[in-house]
Amino acid sequence: MVNKQIKTIALAAMLALGISPAWAQDPGAQGMAAGGTEAMPGMAQGKMDHGTMTGMGQGDMSGPAQDMGQDMSNMSSGGSMDSGSMDMQGGPAPVDARDPHAYSGGYTLESGPYARPGPRELRMADEHNFGALLIDRLERVYTDNGDSTAYDAQAWFGRDYDRLVLKAEGDVARGRLQDARTEALWGHAVATFWDTQLGARWDSGVGPDRGWLAFGIQGLAPYWFNVDATAYAGNGGRTSLRLGAEYELLLTQKLILQPRVEMNLYGKQDTAREIGSGLSDATAGLRLRYEFTRQIAPYVGVEWARKFGGTADFVRAAGEDTQNTQLVAGLRFWF
Repeated sequence: MVNKQIKTIALAAMLALGISPAWAQDPGAQGMAAGGTEAMPGMAQGKMDHGTMTGMGQGDMSGPAQDMGQDMSNMSSGGSMDSGSMDMQGGPAPVDARDPHAYSGGYTLESGPYARPGPRELRMADEHNFGALLIDRLERVYTDNGDSTAYDAQAWFGRDYDRLVLKAEGDVARGRLQDARTEALWGHAVATFWDTQLGARWDSGVGPDRGWLAFGIQGLAPYWFNVDATAYAGNGGRTSLRLGAEYELLLTQKLILQPRVEMNLYGKQDTAREIGSGLSDATAGLRLRYEFTRQIAPYVGVEWARKFGGTADFVRAAGEDTQNTQLVAGLRFWF
């Protein structure tokens, strides 16, 4: 009886302060209407008749907390969830998924005009053969010892990884071929921007012709230097090494300055062709060209050439200068 009175007094105090217990918010609580204190008989403002409060037994407080406890009885105490009912990505496509061949026009990888038996008609970019011809220098050379015409060309035909490479360089003076180098090489890509080259070289012009086996590398070095280095081996134990490099400095989109260096070294002296052993000759030049289009560009420039060692001795014996400065004017084009 005492406990019941204590509970009644506590309830009256909470109602006076405007505080409702959790079970008082449940419309299902017996003897309490959802409307609040107006549904409680004998409840005047500021007063409370404890004798009129019926249906407030201890066992009748079936509030939301008790219901929630019952509803959560289906969940294990460890808080685990049934992951088997959760479908992950993958598996068969939905029934309404779009057919991947709906827009192929009837073509598939195994049938159709692009997959006929025999030679394949569909080829990737690296399976096609391409070719190009670059005339890097076709110029008139002006020196104190006389004028001449020089050329330097390269052509190739093949695919991205394997191709036939042809190189030709030489000069003509007084209507006669003075010195010429022609190479036929197999080029194979070994790295990005780099090709190895294997083949043969033929020298012609003044003196007897010479044949060489050639092995070299050509490509684009860091900082955009075009590099060409080739080693040669010929009859009689002759060896040679040719090094060349050039760089293109874009002053504008059409005006380009091209520094260029080249040198030749030989393992032994070749008296018949007036070539000494060691460093034979070297050239360094600057050419300024204007590209009317990317394919055609006239240019002017200056070049310094010098002979060294035994080759310089042969030149002196012929009464010529071992070094000279020459002006050049020519045309560069490719297609």
